[in-house]
Amino acid sequence: MEEFIKVRHEKLKRLRKEKIEPYPHRYKITYKTREILGKYKKLKIGEEVRGSQVSLAGRIMSKRGHGKSGFAHIMDGSGKIQVYTKFDVVGEKKYGLYKKLDIGDFIGVEGRIFKTKTGEITVLVEDFTLLAKSLRPLPEKWHGLKDVEIRFRQRYIDLIMNPEVKETFLRRSRITSLIRKFLDKKDFLEIETPMMQPIPGGAAATPFVTHHKALHRDLYLRIAPELYLKRLIVGGMERVYEINRNFRNEGISTRHNPEFTMLELYQAYADYEDLMELTTELIAEIAKEVLGTLKIEYQGKKIDLKTPWKRLTLKSAIKKYTKLDIDKTKNIKKEAKKLGLKIEEDLADTQVIDHIFKEFVEPRLIQPMFITDYPRELSPLAKAKKNNPNLAERFELFIGTLELANAYSELNDPILQRERLKEQLALRWAGSEDAHMMDEDFLRALEYGMPPCAGLGIGIDRLVMLLTDSPSIRDVILFPHMKPEKQQ
Repeated sequence: MEEFIKVRHEKLKRLRKEKIEPYPHRYKITYKTREILGKYKKLKIGEEVRGSQVSLAGRIMSKRGHGKSGFAHIMDGSGKIQVYTKFDVVGEKKYGLYKKLDIGDFIGVEGRIFKTKTGEITVLVEDFTLLAKSLRPLPEKWHGLKDVEIRFRQRYIDLIMNPEVKETFLRRSRITSLIRKFLDKKDFLEIETPMMQPIPGGAAATPFVTHHKALHRDLYLRIAPELYLKRLIVGGMERVYEINRNFRNEGISTRHNPEFTMLELYQAYADYEDLMELTTELIAEIAKEVLGTLKIEYQGKKIDLKTPWKRLTLKSAIKKYTKLDIDKTKNIKKEAKKLGLKIEEDLADTQVIDHIFKEFVEPRLIQPMFITDYPRELSPLAKAKKNNPNLAERFELFIGTLELANAYSELNDPILQRERLKEQLALRWAGSEDAHMMDEDFLRALEYGMPPCAGLGIGIDRLVMLLTDSPSIRDVILFPHMKPEKQQ
C-alpha cells in the first residue's frame, strides 16, 4: 500500500511541475449520470446523438486502454457511466494526461452520447478536466473484505465501493423526510430542545458529562428531550415533535450505539391508546411508501405490517412464552433462576420481570406486537392505569424482535410526580447511575398545569434497520462509535 501511495505522490508532483492544477475550484455540470442513462436508454446499437453535448463529473471507477483510445467508468452521486477517450479527439497533450489518470481520481468530462456495440450508453469525450487527484488506491475486492470494523471506520470507502450501502442511507433520509411529512399533516410542530442540559431526564440512562467554562458548571448531553417537550405542552404547544440526537453512556451492541436518533412527540388531550393508533398508521404508511408493500422480510423472517396490530399485556406475554404466571408467583427471583437467568439478589421484583421479558419474550416477537401495561416502578413518568395503580398506561412496540417504540400516558399530577422522582432519587443514592434526577424546574412547570397528554418515542435507527433489512445498528449509522484504531 505504501508503495502505491508513494507512486501517486510522485504523479502529483509531476502534474504540478507541468502546471496542471490537480485540485481546481469548481466545474460546471449539465447532467447527472442517471439523467443521461434515462434520457438516452432507447438509443440503437452504434447510434450517436448529434448535438447531445453533455458535461458531467465523477470518480474514475475503472480504466482500460486500447492503444490510442481508452474506456473508463466514472461514478457520480446518481450512478455510473462509461466514457470513451480517443487520441484524435482530445489531442496529444490531453490524451497523455488521460493515460496518467488513476482509478479513484475525479474528472469532469464534456462530450457526445452514443451507444457502443455492446449496448452500453457512453460519453465520447471531447474534453476533460482533472478535478481531484486521489493519493490512495481504492480497494480492489471490497466485497470480499470480512473486517466490518474497517468498513464502519472508513465509511467513505464503504460508500464508494458498495452501492447497496449508499442505498441504505438514501432510504434512511427518505424515511426521516416521510416522518416529518406525516406529522406535519397532523398539525404537529417540529421544534428543537437543548442537547446540553443542566439536569438529564426523560429516560433511565447514564449520561455523558461535559463542563461549560463560562458558566462554571457541569452540563449533561441529553439522554432524552422528554422533560423539555412536556414544558412546551404546559406552554400551550399542543402537538410537538423533535427528531433528536440522544447520548447515553452505555454499552455498544448490534442494537445500541452511545449516540442515536429518536423521534419523540407529545400530543395534548390524548392517551397511550391514541398513540398506538398513530404509531401503527405512521410506520405502516412509511413502509408502504418506501418499500411499496406491507409484506416485508427482516433477517430471513417474513413480517406482515397489515393493520391492526396485535396487543398483549406484559404479564400475558410472559405467561404465553414462559408459562410463568406473574400474579400467582410468590418468589419471582426463584422462578427466574429456574428459567436459567442469573439474578442479582438486590434487584427489585419489577427489574427481574423486565429481565425475564427481555430474555424470553423479545426474541419471539416477530410480527408487530404492542406490549402494554408495564409495572409502574419501571415507568416513573407515566400515568397509572385507572383500575390498577400498580401498572402504567404504557406500551412498547416490537417488530422483527426489535423494540421500535415506547409510549405512555404522561403523568401530569405535580405532587405525584414529585413523589415518583423522590423514589428515583433514593435509587441514585443507593448507587443506581441511570435513575432519574430531581428536576425542580420541570416540577415547577407541571405546577402551572399540564393538560392530559401522551408521549411517544420511536427509534429511527432501528426503524431504518427494519426497513433496510440491516442486522446491526452500525449498518444504518454513517459514523458509529468505534474502539480506538490500532496503530500499525
